[in-house]
Amino acid sequence: MVAAREGGYPRAVLDVVVAGDESWVRDEVCAVLSAVPDVTVREVTSGPAVLAAAQESEPDLVVLDQQIGNMGAVAVCLDLRLEEGADRLVHIPVLMLLDRRADVFLARRSAADGWLLKPLDPIRLRKAITELLDGGTYFDESYRPAPA
Repeated sequence: MVAAREGGYPRAVLDVVVAGDESWVRDEVCAVLSAVPDVTVREVTSGPAVLAAAQESEPDLVVLDQQIGNMGAVAVCLDLRLEEGADRLVHIPVLMLLDRRADVFLARRSAADGWLLKPLDPIRLRKAITELLDGGTYFDESYRPAPA
């Protein structure tokens, strides 16, 4: 692993893969990433393309929209974790963009490093991305039911 630089990011140039069918989701993530210095964003629109992008050059972060047509975020995250478990890929932090609170269960089961619930807002998205790039986790508590 490359030593941390000023700001806590792991490399001089960050590599982030953003996956989603909808262009507005990718655009929102890219808008937040545009404020991060020295970042390369690779956009993909299918689940299998995420693994191919990860194998091509190991990204610092993968952001997955839950609704990716032929292979959703859960399947993509599990695919990345299986490749990691077989020592064919290093650990890559995964941020999932969830549609509803009930999907948190699936995000946990797929070993995602963080998740956000839609609708997205730049403040939470920036915080989640920063936490994951700094080596931490981010678990959105939005819309969490109050304990009885």
